[in-house]
Amino acid sequence: MNILFLHQNFPAQFRHVAARFAADAAHRVVAVGEEGNLRRPGAALRGVELLPYAPPPPATGGHRYLRGYEAAVRRGQQVVGVLQRLKADGFRPDLVVAHPGWGEALFLRDVFADVPIALYAEYYYHATGADVGFDPEFPAAADDALRLRIKNTTQWMSMESADLLLAPTRWQQSRFPDIVQDRIRIVHDGIDTRRVAPDPAARISLQKAGIALGPDDEVVTYVARNLEPYRGFHTFMRALPLLLRLRPRARILIVGGDEVSYGSRPASGGTWRQAMLAEVGAQLDASRVHFLGRVPYADFLRLLQVSTVHAYLTYPFVLSWSLLEAMAAGCMVVASRTAPVQELIRDGENGRLVDFFDHRGLAETLAQAIEERERLQSIRAAARRTVVEHYDLDSRCLPRQLELLQALAICRVPAPENS
Repeated sequence: MNILFLHQNFPAQFRHVAARFAADAAHRVVAVGEEGNLRRPGAALRGVELLPYAPPPPATGGHRYLRGYEAAVRRGQQVVGVLQRLKADGFRPDLVVAHPGWGEALFLRDVFADVPIALYAEYYYHATGADVGFDPEFPAAADDALRLRIKNTTQWMSMESADLLLAPTRWQQSRFPDIVQDRIRIVHDGIDTRRVAPDPAARISLQKAGIALGPDDEVVTYVARNLEPYRGFHTFMRALPLLLRLRPRARILIVGGDEVSYGSRPASGGTWRQAMLAEVGAQLDASRVHFLGRVPYADFLRLLQVSTVHAYLTYPFVLSWSLLEAMAAGCMVVASRTAPVQELIRDGENGRLVDFFDHRGLAETLAQAIEERERLQSIRAAARRTVVEHYDLDSRCLPRQLELLQALAICRVPAPENS
């Protein structure tokens, strides 16, 4: 088959399925993505042809609701140019797999009219019941409902021509409109649980602090792509003064960048790390709080393997891979009692749940997890078992992805059952 992937930040969620298709000599796999992103070392996959498009010109003027949609249209036009050149060279895909969020899939049917299309159903925005308006510290704007309706336009126009949508969790599936629910199948991207596994011999060195930590130390971990309220960074930081008093030997390892993935920057300017240190930094023993920035994946895994307790907080929003990776690594996870998390974690069985805003309760629960680390081994084992049994890449998720996509390519009718 000829298989075409579209994602501005390829490979992203398509890494494993694209690599598996490309490993079969019977397939030709082509991926289209934004030029700068495709130059990153991690974008190259053996056997996948990478075709870049130039970043689209910025949106100009017009109503502020429409600037994001205009940017998506411009991106879609850039992609059309690449697809037309592919078509002129004789390439016709038997299957297209795309992310609809940035506009790459808007004009697929105008280039390849009869091709089966699968879209990644990551998140559909709502003005109530999810991330927007969830945090009273950052109240929703008066016109958010109107703005979000337009924000969904890019996805909506792309879904109109899609044959199949793949959602990673049931909660994320539930956010999409009823009219497309019969086309959505639930299948997670998958966690490589052979690589992401407990290691009692793991150690991690903090060169700046001049120390090395292992599983016998008191290590509290927190991980996010960027340190920001959507991932509960403000709540976590507010928990640290009490946590450090309750556990005088604990070390806090914080992984994440200072940019903003979701939401906005602090009203005071600067970064959320600066804002939270301005708020609570004077109450912290800075020698025990380590901001590691973004780390290589191997270091990230070692960090999880030495973790005594791992904090994961999120608004009702897209579930992070890092939660499943922490569970697969056998972490004792203390997480927020929010909808996407509750799909995985059952309080007291395979983790602990706390109120997202209760920083005192978070500190006390983290401290208790350190105090009772030996007694909680069964919870750590259950956390790993949850991921192995339901989210393992090789035994469950990747086979299901391939099954759905191959069936779509053959008969244009996705499998009827969710799994």
